[in-house]
Amino acid sequence: MKDWLKRRKVVQVVWALVTNAHVSGWLTGRIYQGPLKNFCVPGMNCYACPAAVGACPLGSLQSFFSARRPKAPFYVLGFLIMIGVVLGRFVCGWLCLFGLVQELLYRIPTPKVTVPERIDRVLRKGKYVFLVFFVVVLPLVLRDEMGVSFPYFCKWICPVGTLEGGIPLVILNRSLRPLVHGLYVWKLAILAAVTAASVLIHRPFCKYICPLGAFYGLFQKIGFLRLVREERVCTGCGACARHCAMQVDPVRDPDSAECIRCGACVRACPENALRFALAGSEERKKI
Repeated sequence: MKDWLKRRKVVQVVWALVTNAHVSGWLTGRIYQGPLKNFCVPGMNCYACPAAVGACPLGSLQSFFSARRPKAPFYVLGFLIMIGVVLGRFVCGWLCLFGLVQELLYRIPTPKVTVPERIDRVLRKGKYVFLVFFVVVLPLVLRDEMGVSFPYFCKWICPVGTLEGGIPLVILNRSLRPLVHGLYVWKLAILAAVTAASVLIHRPFCKYICPLGAFYGLFQKIGFLRLVREERVCTGCGACARHCAMQVDPVRDPDSAECIRCGACVRACPENALRFALAGSEERKKI
């Protein structure tokens, strides 16, 4: 298990390369629009990224809501629920490119910031506000005179889209540069703020903003992948909580909605009292 956890960065990099395998996009500045774009990837990966070969589930969900005649997003919602139940926020810890970017930024040697617990607890509710308000409500109710809406989280907020799609497309396409205006500058400012925060705070986008992480977190306590604590072995030393960069205490809440299943707590436990298991396996083991 511990050797497996050491390979997490390798998995993150490999998955980033697999889901962004349209290399010619970086040469032509054209977005891949082949058959694979009809399918969502589990993590955030901007549709407009020149190299992306799959669709972002958040963007796809908003596209259904923002259509002139909104449709029930059966495929996207079913996909999100399936991933949430099977993997939960394992996607955030192992399969999200922007999560990897934040982790690499945090490794820059600078003084780090610890957000006070009371403020942190309030800020973490922000990602649920973004999920409900920007991903669902605004695309459904805020429309122009033609009855058309927009994917508002992608349009106004998403730093992932700016990094993976907005910046590369403007660099690679001269025709797009005259179209750069205030909204683009606003999105650059958000990306700059998240980037600066990521140097000082571990995964601030994941903790406070990401609607996809908020959605997957809803299934953490009923999902297949569980974090199991062996009570007869655990000494309550607190090493697991001290090593959790997401500020989760695995002893009190092993299936917290904030846990990204990175495995740092498993690696830190001196008694090997923590491990990942599939739901129901512990009950079968006791019979």
